[in-house]
Amino acid sequence: MYNQAMVIGKFYPPHAGHAHLVTTAAAQSGKVAVLVLGSRFESITVEERVKWLAAEFDDVDGVEIIGMRNDCPEDYHSDEIWKAQTELMRLALKSHGVTSIDAVFSSEEYGDRLAAVFGAEHVLVDPSRSAYPISGTLCREDLGASWPHIIAPARQEMATRIVVVGSESTGTTTLTKALTEHYRPRFPGIADVPEYGRQFTYEKFDTLRSVVPDAGIQDMVWTAEDFSVIGARQNEMENAAADVCPLVIADTDSLATTLWERYYLGEGSYGSYHAADVLPRRDLYLLTDHEGVAFEDDGWREGEHRRAEMTEWFKEALTAEGHSWILVTGDHDRRLKTAIETIDLIVAQRSGFTSPPWASRSSVARPALEGAAA
Repeated sequence: MYNQAMVIGKFYPPHAGHAHLVTTAAAQSGKVAVLVLGSRFESITVEERVKWLAAEFDDVDGVEIIGMRNDCPEDYHSDEIWKAQTELMRLALKSHGVTSIDAVFSSEEYGDRLAAVFGAEHVLVDPSRSAYPISGTLCREDLGASWPHIIAPARQEMATRIVVVGSESTGTTTLTKALTEHYRPRFPGIADVPEYGRQFTYEKFDTLRSVVPDAGIQDMVWTAEDFSVIGARQNEMENAAADVCPLVIADTDSLATTLWERYYLGEGSYGSYHAADVLPRRDLYLLTDHEGVAFEDDGWREGEHRRAEMTEWFKEALTAEGHSWILVTGDHDRRLKTAIETIDLIVAQRSGFTSPPWASRSSVARPALEGAAA
């Protein structure tokens, strides 16, 4: 057992190979300092990477995640750059009370030289990447194919989340399904995230009819607890979709649930508000306009006269919460076009990784990644 080990990397983004490296170090060391060295020229901040890794290793004793800004060039042939780089590492460790290192765990050729600088032993871990055929380079070049290999906390925040909301019978489900099918060829793993409240309504009504056989929809009595369950489950469904695909298109969310609770129970009911307080990060709301859409009564709807009021509630809530939202209006094709034009730009922005010109590239073969992902 080593007393104090060190693992360094950009973790841009953190993936299963990184996790294997840290886990291996933790199994052989009393303590492991994981140095996250991120540059201002990269599009994921050091703070984000530290947060994701800390969540991943929260239950692993002895692992400490340390972030350090590193805008120094990379040049493995320059003694001067080596000194500049290693001094950043030394000070990052020193600032967290780590003054000596027994072992450097890495999968890189430079590990021997790095360990020598710290007077430590180099422990080489899976240099061929055969155990986990993934690299930061492959993740950045093809986020969709690499998605299963990125650590779970990172997937939750890196996913692009599009949420479709609107008052009754305004085409939210139609638009959500059309968008999901549009993006499925590009994102085969994209998951359906339906409106859980509708399923809950069906089940609640079936329960009522088992007791009162001739009960109608108007006889249903809603409670704050009902909306608490709906909001929490909607979050779970959305997060499950983010876990399997970098693009999530959801038919409503827990913020919308708070408005439906207000609709049915009035201003004083807050059963669903906890779910909205832990709302996953999102990129865009698409609010379906009630104007120009005929109200279709499928036997479960009763709010035609309040559609305009409800649409205004959505506008107010989304604005007050500081969310990005677009009122999608016009016929279905126009709405779909508006949505796709914006989503395409967001996806490109969210999946683009910037790097400084001196950034090194890992050499894991792409066929190995594709075989692992399959």
